[in-house]
Amino acid sequence: MLAARALLLSLTCVSSLPLSVTSAETAANEGKHLGVASCATSVCHGKSISRGVDPCRPKKEEDVDLREAVVWQECDLHFAAFTRLRGGAQNPLAQRIADNLGLASPWTQKLCLDCHSDNAYDGKDSVGKFRLSDGVGCEACHGGSEHWIDSHKDPKATHAENLQRGMYPTEQPLKRAQLCLSCHLGTKDRFATHAILGAGHPRLAFELEVYTRLQPAHYVVDEAYIKRKGHIEGMNLWVTGQIESAERYLTLLQTDLAAKPGSIVPELAFYDCFGCHHAVEKTEHKRWSQSRAGVGIRPGTVRLQRQNLLMLQAFTESLAPAELPDLKADTDALVRAGQIDEPSVRAAAQKLLGRLRADEGWSSRAYSIKDISSVRRTLLRYAADDKTSDFAAAEQVVLALDSLSNSLNDADRHKSDLDVLYKGLGGADTFDPKQFAAVAKRLEGAFSP
Repeated sequence: MLAARALLLSLTCVSSLPLSVTSAETAANEGKHLGVASCATSVCHGKSISRGVDPCRPKKEEDVDLREAVVWQECDLHFAAFTRLRGGAQNPLAQRIADNLGLASPWTQKLCLDCHSDNAYDGKDSVGKFRLSDGVGCEACHGGSEHWIDSHKDPKATHAENLQRGMYPTEQPLKRAQLCLSCHLGTKDRFATHAILGAGHPRLAFELEVYTRLQPAHYVVDEAYIKRKGHIEGMNLWVTGQIESAERYLTLLQTDLAAKPGSIVPELAFYDCFGCHHAVEKTEHKRWSQSRAGVGIRPGTVRLQRQNLLMLQAFTESLAPAELPDLKADTDALVRAGQIDEPSVRAAAQKLLGRLRADEGWSSRAYSIKDISSVRRTLLRYAADDKTSDFAAAEQVVLALDSLSNSLNDADRHKSDLDVLYKGLGGADTFDPKQFAAVAKRLEGAFSP
């Protein structure tokens, strides 16, 4: 199961911050970026890890671990982000993508650097201790440290004071989601278009809670941490990630990026990849069904993505059933609008976005064990009933069940069940929706109370 999870994570682009996109992301870049070397000295966050200690899971010795940079360098995919652009015999993909797009070396292109590095100086490689080649480093997530690097190491300084000086609040679910999605889904200024995907870039996929958990944490959530920063419940992180993913997608649908001015073809990256990309000879009778496609969508139709919206439908059916009919109707209307024209898509996206924003309180409310169990059962039932068996939706179901099982503290008990789900999902090329639905059906009893 861990191998399957790691594969899902490694196939996606690692994240960094843009120079200026949304207010949250801009806030993370208000101060100058001083570079990893400013944080990673042996008396700060670069303390060596003792021999025999797993660098991906060091045992905490102080209130602040002081080995954060070592964990990042040894175990975190973000560290290797820039290295991937260098290509070479061991990693030729980046250069092949650049060649297909008619670009020069990918490690000099803003298009690539904005997500594969902390591109704080617009392509400039060296400014003081800052090095672009450090990849997605400390300040890519924690914000430019110019105004807080000295004060934050003062034992008397509080975390709130560090935030006031410009540190980015990654401990807040919404802020974390906005930060990660700036690359894992994109912005209007930086987006994995269909051309980029067609050139060979891996498809982007993301689920906030599982991806957070799979990256080796360079912090320990103990009493000292909670006192400084509070504690995020896994359910809240999952819900926040789903809402923000859906809202970001709906917002981008209303930009010129989606409409592609001057082209008769819309930006196909907003549409479901696997409505077209599958082995027709093997699955021509398997990849389409009315329940998966939605009301009013005919076979052979290129459909707007809706995987995050389907996750929110399952959540709503479980905990706010009176709101489900309107959410479902608006989702179906959005997919149908994708068959009409740009104004129809913008209008449908705006209506659905307004509905989700009215429900943003879901991110911060408290959830009981009963609540989380109910959502998990509903998601599994959706899969068993073939409602979420497009590959991208099935992928989110499996990640959600993984996440919610972790929140319920029964992931170990359900390890074999989750292994079966990951195996049933398989890969995009081999995915069989009927088989996946059958696997989900067999497991319904295992996840019952």
